[in-house]
Amino acid sequence: MVCLVARTGRHLQRYNRGRRLVVGCIPYRYKINGNNGGTDDELEVLLISSKKSEEMMFPKGGWELDESVEEAACRESLEEAGVLGDVESQLGTWIFKSNSRELYHEGLMFPLQVTQQLDLWAEKSARLREWMTVGKAREVCKQPWMNEALDILVDRLKFKENKDVQPM
Repeated sequence: MVCLVARTGRHLQRYNRGRRLVVGCIPYRYKINGNNGGTDDELEVLLISSKKSEEMMFPKGGWELDESVEEAACRESLEEAGVLGDVESQLGTWIFKSNSRELYHEGLMFPLQVTQQLDLWAEKSARLREWMTVGKAREVCKQPWMNEALDILVDRLKFKENKDVQPM
């Protein structure tokens, strides 16, 4: 069963050296295109709109005391983007300034290979979600730290593809 209510409040938030710990995911999938009679696997990533503006970003939010970092990453992707999947190994940690306050956050980002996309989710009425190519995602996401995480993910997936292809 999926919970359709997002967590609220900050009483369980984790902090490190005064910085709020924020966990996010880059939801991704491979779209199969049937152009020219063949198939071409195209990497797509899912971005969501901010609650406060039309700015597009990857799902992220506070890491709470009663959950593991992977659980927080899954929860944020479910609450904000309505997707479930497999959390993979961490892409990195970034220090960034809050858009709304003069505070700094520490953000941890993970890839999430999407296995299920829901029609109903907690923040459906508050956010737009859009699958897009990596190139378009780089253009519309204005968060430099999120674009760095995206670049790391793309490099990681390319390395994995090359490693999986064995010469005959």
